[in-house]
Amino acid sequence: MLRQLYIKNFTLIDELDIEWHEGFSVMTGETGAGKSIILGAIGLLLGQRADSKAIKQGADRCVIEAHFDLSRYELKPFFDDNDIEYDANDTIIRREISSTKSRAFINDTPVALSMLKELGEQLVDIHSQHQNLLLNKQDFQLSVVDIIANNHRTLNEYQQLYHDYQVALQQLSALREDIERNRQQADFLQFQFEELEQANLVEGEQEELEQQSETMSHAEEIKSALYDADNQLNSEQQGAVSAVRQANHALSSISSVLPTANELMERLESCHIELKDIADEVSRLLERTDFNPAELDQINNRLDRLYELEKKYHAENVEGLITQRDTLKQQLAAIENSDEAVAELEAKCQQLKTQSQQLADMLTKQRQKAAKEIEQQMQKRLVPLGMPHVRFSVSITKTELAKSGQDQISFLFSANTSTPLQPVSLVASGGEIARVMLSLKAMISGAVKLPTIIFDEIDTGVSGKIAEKMAEMMREMGEANRQVISITHLPQIAALGSHHYRVSKEETTHGTTSHLHELTNEERIREIAQMVSGSDVSEAAIANAKQLLKL
Repeated sequence: MLRQLYIKNFTLIDELDIEWHEGFSVMTGETGAGKSIILGAIGLLLGQRADSKAIKQGADRCVIEAHFDLSRYELKPFFDDNDIEYDANDTIIRREISSTKSRAFINDTPVALSMLKELGEQLVDIHSQHQNLLLNKQDFQLSVVDIIANNHRTLNEYQQLYHDYQVALQQLSALREDIERNRQQADFLQFQFEELEQANLVEGEQEELEQQSETMSHAEEIKSALYDADNQLNSEQQGAVSAVRQANHALSSISSVLPTANELMERLESCHIELKDIADEVSRLLERTDFNPAELDQINNRLDRLYELEKKYHAENVEGLITQRDTLKQQLAAIENSDEAVAELEAKCQQLKTQSQQLADMLTKQRQKAAKEIEQQMQKRLVPLGMPHVRFSVSITKTELAKSGQDQISFLFSANTSTPLQPVSLVASGGEIARVMLSLKAMISGAVKLPTIIFDEIDTGVSGKIAEKMAEMMREMGEANRQVISITHLPQIAALGSHHYRVSKEETTHGTTSHLHELTNEERIREIAQMVSGSDVSEAAIANAKQLLKL
């Protein structure tokens, strides 16, 4: 639960550092004094988006930091899953906002706003007046039923199956569309496949043919060069092979009188062997090199066919043509086997639908059981809140399978016996809706281990004894290892808080500043007396305040 809140340079707040307590606390103050500012700061800690306009005028950044005690709540898995240091007794959440950026931290670890929001939803629930509009929302009513039903495991399992079912349906629809499209162009696909198949495509063929074409196109030039090289190497009088051999003989004649001649002879012998090998290779190439116009035409015709196919099928090379040929083969095979593929996927869809339906039926039973419990609890909670003849019913009607199951939930309400049950948002007054929402929150809080609940003027439209009963309900919520904070304008509610905070506004030479501080007993008497009588606090008002405080 919230232990400490620090705010610096946020809208009208220069600096605020205040401790909070478990149980039931109240916050009061004149309209516009800054209660909404404090709620806004807490909202930023819970993952709401920041606006640089919230920075106090004249400051370059604002800081909001809160310390939470999580020792009685099972939140360690969140920290483990997100690799964040866990301190059950002092978890620190911080937001820093400047004109250019916003940063969020959990225990000094930078985190994304989505992660902050995920944790915040498990720490604090802020109920403001606009949340009363949730009674119009079918998904809110369904979530209340599911919380009381404690069916999250069944719901998660159902939603996974339903997701798989929807994916399978999409796959089936896509397959049928592909089959229909392919069948319409089956003859064309067959023609394309046969054309590529008959081309007898071979990987690497194009490069080899291009090289052969290039060589044959220069056959005369190649043969002339080889003839010249052969003559230079193999001529008996002037050939390089003969010249080396003769030089070797000359050195041999002086080897007995010139010792280094032997070494030179060995080197010349190596040269002679290499030159003789080269000369023989040139001779063989010369014999094989011949210009064959018919063979060149055949090669160029084959290349033209390959180039034509590549242009037609938008392929870069023969390998691309081979890929398209194989793809066409697969498409034709799919058309031929399409009925089997459709039947297989239809069977899968039916199986997933059956499994989803079974879990949806289980969810319905769980919700029906929870609905009876909700009706009983709401009856018990609403009667003491000034509605002795109230009727509250949870209507469950079946629909087609959807993400949340097959149930449509509607909360029906009637404040008296003569009025038929109708959707609560259509027939309940503002004060009645406030009492319904408080009762729902009280019921939900008993099922969900939420550390802190903040009610922002949930007492709208009520007064007197009803307000006191609402305060008693909030106090009971705060006694169950929970922290409840109520922002109120009613003295009956303010008097029942175990701790009382007051928001005030001060005009200074530097502008307007908001302050929040916890009241002493004497300050509290005067604050409640002022809430009773207005700005002129009379002795009677003070006596009334003491009576409300049971002093």
